[in-house]
Amino acid sequence: MVSFMNCRNIGCLIRLVALTVVMLSILCLPHSAAAKVYIDIDSPAFQKFPIAIVDFRKISQQGYQGELSGWFSDTLAKYLEMTGFFNIISKKAFIEDQKQAGLTVESTRFADWAVIGAEYLVKGAFQYNGRDLTSEFHLFDVIKGEVIAAKQYTGKIEDRNEMVRKFAGEILLVLTGDEGVFGTKIAFILKKGQNSDIYTINFDGTELLRVTNLQALTLAPRWSPDGKFISFTSYRNGNPDLYIRSMGIGKVEKISNFDGINLAGSWSRDGRKLLLTLSKDGNEEIYTMDLSSRKLERLTHNFAIDVSPAWSPDNKRIAFVSNRSGSPQIFTMGADGDDVKRLTYDGNYNTSPSWSPKGNRIAYEGRVNGRFQIFSTNEDGSSPSQLTFDNADHESPSWSPDGRYLAFSTRGGGKHRICVMNANGLNVRVLYESVSGSMSPSWSPKIN
Repeated sequence: MVSFMNCRNIGCLIRLVALTVVMLSILCLPHSAAAKVYIDIDSPAFQKFPIAIVDFRKISQQGYQGELSGWFSDTLAKYLEMTGFFNIISKKAFIEDQKQAGLTVESTRFADWAVIGAEYLVKGAFQYNGRDLTSEFHLFDVIKGEVIAAKQYTGKIEDRNEMVRKFAGEILLVLTGDEGVFGTKIAFILKKGQNSDIYTINFDGTELLRVTNLQALTLAPRWSPDGKFISFTSYRNGNPDLYIRSMGIGKVEKISNFDGINLAGSWSRDGRKLLLTLSKDGNEEIYTMDLSSRKLERLTHNFAIDVSPAWSPDNKRIAFVSNRSGSPQIFTMGADGDDVKRLTYDGNYNTSPSWSPKGNRIAYEGRVNGRFQIFSTNEDGSSPSQLTFDNADHESPSWSPDGRYLAFSTRGGGKHRICVMNANGLNVRVLYESVSGSMSPSWSPKIN
């Protein structure tokens, strides 16, 4: 474990119903994380940060045969590239003589970095004594000629990835005001044979972990706002019942087992309530459940199918899917079920709404020329934007906790994939690929 101290949707539910479905020490520098440079990376005019990352200086290395100097710089570059916000300058372009240069402002020739287009520069050093690994990271503003972030981490050799991830987050924090989502996970469904289970994977595509083993069809994972629980639906006992699993102790508890569909929507911001779809009265309707008392409150009263409920970040409104207009479309309503408004009008099949944590956009899947694509729209339905375009089905969008990325699933060419992309549809990455079926991603909150 790395020790440190700070220096300063259920994925198209209508079709589902149809199928029944590291010690960080302060370096005491005059420029700390408090002197953040906030740059609006969400602006349409934003251009990627040009950054150079130098191979780390080896102070000592005992008992480890691997090459760490280039590993540190290359791994940090990889993490920054994942964000879609950085232009990593090729090492072949570097001019400064690294044998003469040091880690300080006084020993850095900033003109050599400015001339190759770098606005930011990372230098570092490490030492390994066969037991403990200590790494040191410095982020420089090339234009101002100053250090804007510096951290030191101590841990085991196995903690080196975590050290890099943490400093990648520091870079984002200084430059954008938010540390990003390097510590988050995506839960999703992986189908094997007739059964399926919940798995989780890190934002960087590492550490695939199985969460459930119920020997049944399991569907629709949804994280609690503190990341301690996942709700899901499973046919474990023959009926699509609703369960909650503790991510700490692994306890699985059944919370709704009415005859028919018991499908979870999103959790309330305080984690005390859960939106869900029930068909216990013969028609798919949307309810809230108080998780302490298990008391239900019915929100929709309509002859149509109403499914896929998703709370807005302030819990004042709920996005959902209904075919009350003749085809599946995205609607919103007040938290009490009143003031229903239709959001989507383009296309005849729009489902799986996911409300951005920023509150300003709703992502969903919509059918275009026989294929499902990911869209987002303003919360009032204005300015819809198509985000995916290739010849595959793209389904079940789920926002990252910072609202800067979307996870989604794709089906096409005999492959099923869990992917992430920036909120503007760029920088698509595959996190997991299978031939048997991977679907319904759900992005965790930030987990410390």
